[in-house]
Amino acid sequence: MFSDQSHEAPDIDLPELTVALEGDGTCIAEARHLAAGFLGRLHDEQGLPLPPQVLDATQLVVSELVTNARKYAPGPVMLDLHLIGDQVEVVVWDSDPALPVARPADPDRVGQHGLEIVLAVTQDFEAQREPVGKRVTARIALSDDRGDVSERCFT
Repeated sequence: MFSDQSHEAPDIDLPELTVALEGDGTCIAEARHLAAGFLGRLHDEQGLPLPPQVLDATQLVVSELVTNARKYAPGPVMLDLHLIGDQVEVVVWDSDPALPVARPADPDRVGQHGLEIVLAVTQDFEAQREPVGKRVTARIALSDDRGDVSERCFT
């Protein structure tokens, strides 16, 4: 599941994890676990500094994106995690071509805040249609010094 792939620079191996998740109820927890393991390996094997808020933000983004894919698209979900420069890139593919749309903030709304949360904790976000389905990409800075994720999302 964990492989080192070369990207752009010929002499630098950049780690990545690519996994197909079944669309069942266990895939969200599995995705969070895989993200934590991916970052843990980067920390342990490559000495990557891993502030707790980066681990928290990555697991939160993975959880929200996989939850949305499972909720709105039938079938499997693809999860890709990459280390690109000073960012963790989270890519989720699903079979639904409808692109996600952030709704205006509404503290009275129950639910449907996932994309708002993702946008609050990431440095970059994009969604694009694919020949089948869509690909959603979010990037989390490794040197995130903006404080605890829960402070940014829920205050």
